[in-house]
Amino acid sequence: MSRPVIAVTTSRRSGWRIFPLVALNVWIAGGKSVRWDEAREVDVPGVDGVIIGGGDDISPDLYGGQIVTSARLDPERDAMERGIVEACFEAQKPVLGICRGSQMLNVALGGTLHQDAYEVYQESRKHWTVLPRKNVQVERHTRLAAIAGEHAMRVNALHSQAVNELGRGMRVAARDPGGMIQAVERVRDPFALGVQWHPEHLFYARRQRRLFKALVAAAAARRQSVAQLQRVDDVM
Repeated sequence: MSRPVIAVTTSRRSGWRIFPLVALNVWIAGGKSVRWDEAREVDVPGVDGVIIGGGDDISPDLYGGQIVTSARLDPERDAMERGIVEACFEAQKPVLGICRGSQMLNVALGGTLHQDAYEVYQESRKHWTVLPRKNVQVERHTRLAAIAGEHAMRVNALHSQAVNELGRGMRVAARDPGGMIQAVERVRDPFALGVQWHPEHLFYARRQRRLFKALVAAAAARRQSVAQLQRVDDVM
C-alpha cells in the first residue's frame, strides 16, 4: 500500500520554511505530505489526514474574544483551517494540530482561547525557543499518554495564546507546571490531537516522532477501512 497522504496547512508568508520540516517528520513516520495555504486548492477527500500547522494568532472573531492590537492575524487562513477541521471530522479523517493548529482544533469545536496566556498563568515560565526548555505533564489515561507515555516531557514553546474553555468533546491532555493547557484531544474518533509545542523541531526525540507516527497510522487505518467497505459494496 502506498504512503498515506497528509495535508499540512501553512501561511502563505512562512510556509516555504515551515513545510519542509513538517514534511520530513511525516515521511519518517511513513506518510507523504502536500502543502495547503489560502492560495492553493484544498481537497479534503483527496488526502488521508491533515496537520493544522503553526503560525499567526487566531482571530478573536471566531470565539468571541477582543482584538489585541499587537496580534498578527490571518483571517483567510482562519476560515480555511476551520473549514478543513470541520470537513475532517465529518469525513472521519485524523487531524494533528501544532501550536496554532491545536488552538484551531479547540475553536472549531466551539472552544475559546486566552489571548495573553502568560498574563493569565503568571506562574508558567515563558519560553520562546525551538529548543526543549519547557516542562509539560501529560494527563493520565489520555490518547497522548498512550502515544508518548505519561511521564513529564520537555518541549519547546513559541506561543502567546493558549486554550481557555474546551470545545465540544475535547479534553485536556497536558499542562505545564503553571497550569496552562499544553495539549488537547478529542475524546472520540476520529483521531484529533493538538499540542501547543512544535514537535517538528524535535524530530530527534522519540516521543515527539510518535505524534506523527500516530497520525499516519490513524490515516492508514482509515484508508484501509474505506477500501474494505468499497470492496464489500462491489461484491454486493
